[in-house]
Amino acid sequence: MQLEPFPRCLPPLTLALLLAAPAFCQTGSPRPCDLFAPATPCVAAIGTTRALYHAYTGPLYQVTRQSDKTQIDIGLLPDGYADAAAQDKFCANSSCTITKLYDQSPNHNDLTPAPPGGAAHGPGPDGFDLPAPADALPLTVSGHKVYGIAISPGMGYRNNAPKGTAVNGQPEGVYMVTSTLNLNEKCCFDFGNAETNSLDNKAGHMDAINIMCRAASPCNPDAGLDMEDGINGHLPVPAATFVTDMGACDGQHSYAIYQGNAQSGTLTTTGVIPLPNGYQPMRQEGAILLGIGGDNSNWAKGYFFEGVMTKGMPDAQAMETVQRNIVDARYAGQLQP
Repeated sequence: MQLEPFPRCLPPLTLALLLAAPAFCQTGSPRPCDLFAPATPCVAAIGTTRALYHAYTGPLYQVTRQSDKTQIDIGLLPDGYADAAAQDKFCANSSCTITKLYDQSPNHNDLTPAPPGGAAHGPGPDGFDLPAPADALPLTVSGHKVYGIAISPGMGYRNNAPKGTAVNGQPEGVYMVTSTLNLNEKCCFDFGNAETNSLDNKAGHMDAINIMCRAASPCNPDAGLDMEDGINGHLPVPAATFVTDMGACDGQHSYAIYQGNAQSGTLTTTGVIPLPNGYQPMRQEGAILLGIGGDNSNWAKGYFFEGVMTKGMPDAQAMETVQRNIVDARYAGQLQP
């Protein structure tokens, strides 16, 4: 199913004001969490490239310099894009890792390297996963140099005690801007809702967007929702440097997957389809993870640039409006597979 395109310029408030407010484009425009609110507000907004709220002025992420273990928060330029020059200056003549991802939502659901889980311990101290290198994934957004997150096996981020995320069959949505490059067929390159004890608590205890190869060679990536003990939806993802993968679930009976090129065009979707047997209702626990599975299955690899979780199930129109905002952000760069 192909969704209809939306206008490239959007008003500065919410979808409810779409017809009443003057429209203008990316600079000074709303960002994804402005567009989801108020019906399906963001409960987590994570990214290293740009502000995901128009009014957000805080830090995006923290880097740690390996030569002396000192840290600095990487914030925003006045127009809402990451201040990569501050990172470059701080990390000159040393290496840096991304040791915290700040949640831009009012919940402050920050992510840090994931603790050990039922499937795997990480290679870091006390079995934690490793943080990603800070400079491995340069790109541009709206012409600004920024950095993404390059996850390799043994790396991943998590928050097992978040606020405001969907639990016990509540509706929710999730998206991430990622890539078809640097994927493998291993579990699990996820972003979204997971168990709070880092164990596999069986069907329905997760609700995270996933991208991975369906087979080792050729890759043939697809997008789906990792609902624990199964990834569902399997919407094919055409090869692209930057892609948008989205999921939405009412927590009781139905869900939908959306996929698009993050540089152009509209979304394709499964449409709203029934949840599988054994997943009605869902049993989400509300933890937030990135780059790993719910039990810390940390064998996947992939790229991450921005992502959001909502409370409430966004509809197709909201997803398409956010897709247009992502396209207007002008992700660009020659990424290495």
